[in-house]
Amino acid sequence: MALSVLYFASLREQMGGASQRVDCIEGESIAALAKRLASSRPDGGAALLEPSVRAARNQQLADRTELLCDGDEVAFFPPVTGG
Repeated sequence: MALSVLYFASLREQMGGASQRVDCIEGESIAALAKRLASSRPDGGAALLEPSVRAARNQQLADRTELLCDGDEVAFFPPVTGG
């Protein structure tokens, strides 16, 4: 299974780019994917595990317990402040 993963705002810098293509394990949840991605980048990936970081699956806000399917797009984004 292959997924597209997108990173927004400060996560883009911390994860080393705006997007990446990753293999997904069948039955893997968004939370498990985030943990796996974070462990692959110890220098900045821990930000993915912060409770304030939101996830979207196929352009819809998603709970981290949702299971992923082949071809899904997963986006992670931190809270945004304006001013």
